[in-house]
Amino acid sequence: MHNDSIETLLLRHYGRTAPGPTGLEQRLVAAVHEQAHEQDWQQNVAMRLRNRRISRRRVVRLVAIVSAGAGILSVGVESLRTLEASLGGQDATQSPRPAFS
Repeated sequence: MHNDSIETLLLRHYGRTAPGPTGLEQRLVAAVHEQAHEQDWQQNVAMRLRNRRISRRRVVRLVAIVSAGAGILSVGVESLRTLEASLGGQDATQSPRPAFS
């Protein structure tokens, strides 16, 4: 069924005597135009990124920002675990017990 044409699917759904959905052709044309526009935009972005040179300084700066963010995130997760363990009365290094056995 995934290879059926639109006409076959419409006939199967609506039958031979029923009219097709109103504005179907216009919606299909608009969807095709929108998809082509989106694809053109993505290709333009990819081409600009390929042609744009990025300095080493900028790459180092981006790596530093990303690693700092990951470090802050891991500290936050660890402090949440410690807080949960202290509120729950469990040891922070102990793995949680499963709810169902």
